[in-house]
Amino acid sequence: MQNRYTGDIGDFGKLGLLRQLSRTGLSIGVNWYLTSDETHNGDGRHIGYLKNGAFRACDEQLWFALGEIVDSGKREVSALEHPDILQATFYSKTLDFEGADRSERQTLRWEWHSRALQQLQNCDIVFVDPDNGLMVPSADGTPKSNKFVLPFELTEYYRAGASVIYYQHKARRPDEFYIAQNRKLIESGAFPQAASLGFKFRTTSQRYFFCLIHEEHVAAFSACVDRITKTPWHQHFSIL
Repeated sequence: MQNRYTGDIGDFGKLGLLRQLSRTGLSIGVNWYLTSDETHNGDGRHIGYLKNGAFRACDEQLWFALGEIVDSGKREVSALEHPDILQATFYSKTLDFEGADRSERQTLRWEWHSRALQQLQNCDIVFVDPDNGLMVPSADGTPKSNKFVLPFELTEYYRAGASVIYYQHKARRPDEFYIAQNRKLIESGAFPQAASLGFKFRTTSQRYFFCLIHEEHVAAFSACVDRITKTPWHQHFSIL
């Protein structure tokens, strides 16, 4: 996540999903995986949904709240950390590798993750929001690795008792690739008895939200799926 993305269509999808889950009574934790803003592309400009009544029908309160943030010109994730947008515990420290060598990056990341784990330790659900999704070999250990989540980070949230949702950006690969990638996590043994569920947000650039669910939370996730399929959200989400 980068501050410049705040209020874009991706936020509308992810926050809409988390708001549905919060209605089940489960507590939500969010680690933004915040990184410094980049300037080499126009990402974050997907705000046309704020002029589209079809999105307003999904969640009017959220639609208005994000519109106010965008219109204010102060697009920062801190603006999303408001109970009217999402009742949650947030971890917002930037994972910044600027000027650090490989060894220093490992230390910085471990310290950053440890603080996040402590901050979110009492949450039923932890949502992690890296720019790109699961770590890929070409980025592991590089200065760009802060744009990805490491599997062991997901594992530690799960072992602490939280069901975990991670964001996955869709590149030029079919759904089956990302579904299989998530299946490998389940089959690794690092998430004992976990149920798996995926949400694909089809609007604009396609995005996935994969869930690693503790048994005691399965009913709540099922209720969330039921609500999504019976409301205007069904136009934007596919269940995987």
